[in-house]
Amino acid sequence: MDGKSLLIVDDEAGHRQMLRAYLEDEGFKASEAADGLQAVAAVKERAFDLVLLDLKMPRMDGLEALRQMRAISTAMPIIMMTAYGTIESAVEAIKAGAQDFVAKPLDMEALTLKMRKVLHIHELEQGILVQQERLDARFDFSGIIGRSPKMVEIFETLALVAPTEATVLILGESGTGKELIANAVHQNSPRRKNPLVKLNCAALQESLLESELFGHERGAFTGAVTRKEGRFQQADGGTIFLDEIGDMTLNTQAKMLRVLQEKEFEPVGGTRTIKVDVRVIAATNKDLTQEVQAGRFREDLYYRLNVVSLTMPQLRERKEDIPLLADYFLRIYVEKNRRAIKGFEPGVLDAFQRYHWPGNVRELENAVERAVIMCPREYIRIEDLPLNLRSLGPAAVASEVGIKAGVSMRDMEKQLIIKTLEETHGNKSKAARILGISRRTLLNKLQEYRIGDPDEKPDIS
Repeated sequence: MDGKSLLIVDDEAGHRQMLRAYLEDEGFKASEAADGLQAVAAVKERAFDLVLLDLKMPRMDGLEALRQMRAISTAMPIIMMTAYGTIESAVEAIKAGAQDFVAKPLDMEALTLKMRKVLHIHELEQGILVQQERLDARFDFSGIIGRSPKMVEIFETLALVAPTEATVLILGESGTGKELIANAVHQNSPRRKNPLVKLNCAALQESLLESELFGHERGAFTGAVTRKEGRFQQADGGTIFLDEIGDMTLNTQAKMLRVLQEKEFEPVGGTRTIKVDVRVIAATNKDLTQEVQAGRFREDLYYRLNVVSLTMPQLRERKEDIPLLADYFLRIYVEKNRRAIKGFEPGVLDAFQRYHWPGNVRELENAVERAVIMCPREYIRIEDLPLNLRSLGPAAVASEVGIKAGVSMRDMEKQLIIKTLEETHGNKSKAARILGISRRTLLNKLQEYRIGDPDEKPDIS
């Protein structure tokens, strides 16, 4: 990429020079280091956009150099190179902070694509981080974790909406963090010094829900031995958060509409009119437009609630936030349970990324809490996770293509190509797309590994 600074770290001078010549032709500005000591010294002097770091070197090997570089810069992208690659060394490199690794002899086309991908992801993360830091400097988004584009959009909308008096409707599946958004709206509003009162509308029957919302007079119904103040009165001057408002009955919806329009109501069993000044935030996991069409939700109330709407993304739509969320929950539950756990093995984060998370962020939090409780080591392993996540670990993935621990990178790559060709019924173009390489690179690999019939004519389809 034009103008990107690159540090090539390799004890083989000829290999360094070959890489430098090739990558400078690709637009990089390359520097060299002959071992880990030189590389760490170079990183101390200046920041590089990317480091290509060999694993086996004299004086200081790549893993130790990687650890020391990470102490200098936690964000600088680093790709490991190794001719001695095994699953164990790759895991160790990723655990120490490498973004990716490549096996020697290098496929230059594949290496360039991987470098560009790592740089692109880094640029996105840094740009989003800057945006979030600007917002965080002005607003309190405590407990809301995310740097994905969808979450940055949520933060930007919150920053605009929270300081106003607008009614807010929060939509999204269960477990996506709707209550956290309600908290953020209130905490960043002029009402933040006044109460934030919460009520789950799905948890109560109609008569009890009306009593909770509006209060009741003594003798209003059996068991009403004293007058009770409702949640709207408790929230006067502040904010009320009505969760699962889509479960409210039509009769209660009519009373809700009056509160939104007139700012007044009568308690259950009473005749006195109570006026309140309350901001309403509502949330639901239902599609209210469909509920309106089905006659289960009042159209006029829907439009009153939907002054500003925020749709919380499902966790499977913001998978780039999963490592951040997992680390956040890890720190919380390590402290809460007084454990000495330092982090996750890479296979755990891979399983997190592969899972579809029907319970969203809440399910991830529960999985991390369980893992903290079950883990007797410094790093959480795949076997510490719930059963439905264990089946997505690296051992299960590797078994799908017949790969076992200790297999060299070369043999692992060969087996992966063979398995992919089997799955695509020999369609090389499709296999290349799945493997993330060009068709020409795949043909070269087939020739290199002697896969297929040596007398077979080249497939040009």
